[in-house]
Amino acid sequence: MIKINEFFYSIQGESSYAGQPTVFVRTTGCHLRCHYCDSKYSYFEGDYLTIDQIVLKIKAYGNPNGFVCVTGGEPLLQPPVFDLVKTLCDLNYKVSVETSGAKSVLNLDPRALAVVDIKTPDSGAADTFLLENLKATNLELKFVICSKADFDWAISFCRQHLIFDKFTVLLSPAWGLIEPFWLAEQILEKKISARLQLQQHKYIWNAEQRGV
Repeated sequence: MIKINEFFYSIQGESSYAGQPTVFVRTTGCHLRCHYCDSKYSYFEGDYLTIDQIVLKIKAYGNPNGFVCVTGGEPLLQPPVFDLVKTLCDLNYKVSVETSGAKSVLNLDPRALAVVDIKTPDSGAADTFLLENLKATNLELKFVICSKADFDWAISFCRQHLIFDKFTVLLSPAWGLIEPFWLAEQILEKKISARLQLQQHKYIWNAEQRGV
């Protein structure tokens, strides 16, 4: 059984899958408390469902391109999520898992894309990333930038661990704290191999709207 906060069908706003119609499965529970979290309602609210019940919910949306995003909260707090991801991959869904990297991703089905949000110093959850996660292969690494200090830290971290040479790096401005044009200019000025990532869903719909 997995405690699920909500299901919804929307446009994926982040990662290399951005723009794709996607079924989202939001799990309940998170052990981190990031200042910029936009899903605090997922900390506790939810109901327990079996994997079969979850799959039926996903199928009911009839998403033709097969993208499914398992998000949270922190999905990897619940061990059965690993079985859910494998089941979805076996059913030929294109699965992404959004995680903080504070839990190991090494047992995730390698067919799934792990989108790992490495917490910056100003996130409120610094020093929680497990370096062992860099041993995984199907990763994209995201940094939510809250300040210039966060930007400098993220670039230093990537260079220290040779991340630019191995993974797609996503730099995202913290909503309401950093202007996208400033971050874009920083990426260009520093000539770094990173992608500017804007949360598309927040530009399409109201930034506070739930279920998008």
